[in-house]
Amino acid sequence: MQAPLLTGAEQTELYLPYLQGKRVAMVVNQTSIIGKKHLVDTLLSRGVKISVIFAPEHGFRGDADAGAHISNNKDAKTGLPILSLYGNNKKPTAEQLKDVDVVLFDIQDVGVRFYTYSSTMHYVMEACAELNKPMLLLDRPNPIGYLIDGPVLVPERKSFVGMNTIPIAHGLTLGEYAQMINGQKWLKNGVQAQVKIIPVKNYDRKQFYSLPVKPSPNLPNDQSIKLYPFLCLFEGTTVSMGRGTQMPFQVIGAPYYPDKSFSFTPVPIQGMSMDPPYKNQVCYGKDLRNMRLTENFTLQYLLDFYKASGQKEKFFNNFFKNLAGTEELQQQILAGKTEAEIRASWQPGLDQYKKMRQQYLLYPDAQ
Repeated sequence: MQAPLLTGAEQTELYLPYLQGKRVAMVVNQTSIIGKKHLVDTLLSRGVKISVIFAPEHGFRGDADAGAHISNNKDAKTGLPILSLYGNNKKPTAEQLKDVDVVLFDIQDVGVRFYTYSSTMHYVMEACAELNKPMLLLDRPNPIGYLIDGPVLVPERKSFVGMNTIPIAHGLTLGEYAQMINGQKWLKNGVQAQVKIIPVKNYDRKQFYSLPVKPSPNLPNDQSIKLYPFLCLFEGTTVSMGRGTQMPFQVIGAPYYPDKSFSFTPVPIQGMSMDPPYKNQVCYGKDLRNMRLTENFTLQYLLDFYKASGQKEKFFNNFFKNLAGTEELQQQILAGKTEAEIRASWQPGLDQYKKMRQQYLLYPDAQ
């Protein structure tokens, strides 16, 4: 029998002494749980003094659309002030941290570069380093920790959907990624954050880890998380990946797709997507909800829809290069390159990354 997995948050005995008598800032969302209880509620009940809550994209309770404006407010349950780390204020300011002794970070990531929780962590680490505040990171598993794939980001394409030179699927937990950010001196001016990590106990990177809470409104289940590394590239194209349906990141389609055997119609859905692409228009395409994934990362759907569109450059929007982390992928698709040819061009970068990654691992590797 395998010993039960314990997230960093669940091992309270390892970090409660570190918080005693300190004023704590929490960077958390709906995934920051111990069993069924939110970490904030657990710590308050243990007498920890929480000064402020910082919320990432999608908000503290995780019910805001992707990219939606999140305002600063108070948590109805605890009365604690909530400050958004999304939009104009991505990095905690000196003013926001002035009455704080330690910053606690506990958010479930999905192991993909353009998922913005890891970018939030980067900025929080930077603020802590600059203001000389310690950071406590409660680690959680990477659900697809076995997967390292996709092009490695080039520095010119740095954005909030890709802060550092890592591949699309990076094979790291946030604890490991924090060590890499520090070790590679990726924070501004090469500053390094003082990060104490509480690792996951009995984590097996070879296994898919099923998330107990959906990490964001449009990743509702295991299948969406498995498909996300390659389906999210469609956000940079004229194809819908199911926003405005109950099956986001599990279906793809567009009004122009020639095969009419499967269709869906995006509509506004409160708390998921209020203004989805192709709103109220019938989209034809592929239903991947029950597809058994033979490949963890594939470009076949992207290349298929690109050809079917006949749109050439117009198939892509400006966001595509940021998601890909490089201009090259778009150029390769326009040039008619095959998936095998495109993948071969990633290999040197991936090999280099895998070698560098080894020194930051906290858990046995799956590779």
